[in-house]
Amino acid sequence: MHWKKVTLLGVGLLGGSLGQALRQRRLADSVTGFVRRAATAKECQRFGATDRATLDLREAVTDAELVVLCTPIAQMQSLVAGMCKFLKPGANCYRCRERQRLRVETLSPLVKKAGAHFVGSHPMAGSEKTGVRAARADLFVDAVCVVTPTRGSHRAAVRKVTELWKSVGSKVLLLTPQAHDQIVSRSSHLPHVVAAQLSNLVLSPHTAKHQAMLCANGFRDTTRIASSSPEMWRDIALANRQNLLGAIDSFVGGLTEFKRALKSGDPNAILRFFEQAKSRRDTWSKSAADHSPE
Repeated sequence: MHWKKVTLLGVGLLGGSLGQALRQRRLADSVTGFVRRAATAKECQRFGATDRATLDLREAVTDAELVVLCTPIAQMQSLVAGMCKFLKPGANCYRCRERQRLRVETLSPLVKKAGAHFVGSHPMAGSEKTGVRAARADLFVDAVCVVTPTRGSHRAAVRKVTELWKSVGSKVLLLTPQAHDQIVSRSSHLPHVVAAQLSNLVLSPHTAKHQAMLCANGFRDTTRIASSSPEMWRDIALANRQNLLGAIDSFVGGLTEFKRALKSGDPNAILRFFEQAKSRRDTWSKSAADHSPE
């Protein structure tokens, strides 16, 4: 698939990586980035994320065949409302972020009214690092990208977004927005909450003097994602709060059972807890590389 003009609304880690991939693989004649600061516009071209970057929404969107929304959740609705007047009829608009159901329900009608097509998608790729400086052209290679069509989705647009992510190396999985939000609340959102609380607890200024010195690789690996953008994760947690609350309840329930076994000194229950975790994690780790959803 080849695009004449692709516009990235937001050129941070995800948008910048997609721009680099599109340009390096020559999948677009031009890649334009819409950013909010002049300094970011310069960085977009410095790091090869776009052919040009602009602070002018009209300039960014006009004549684009493909518009990819890579902005934070809180900014997305107002940005889409502003861009719709400049959309080319028949243009394809894809969302490249967490939390699908609410955004599909609110953004799709706006885009449809402008004569364009909207499809949600979420590449399961990223880093605790932010900004276009952290972008990598290979970020999406072998990563799973979830595409979330609805009954009203334009079939050709769904096919094109699927081809887009495959063309940059991703494995595509089709899910409903509701199923996506429920699953990622456990596999993505809950781990961020756990990593954040572990960091808050262990690195509290009220802990022992030498506590931080005794935090080695296990702590570093487990809490890496706690260094992600606090603002972004605030918005994600609030947007998917019902599913995340359910995931937290299940997690706390498991910890409560372990606490009960530890309090009673039950060696068999404690062993089963760790054995089950190891077995499940090892099985997942071995199969992950070969997992190729269609």
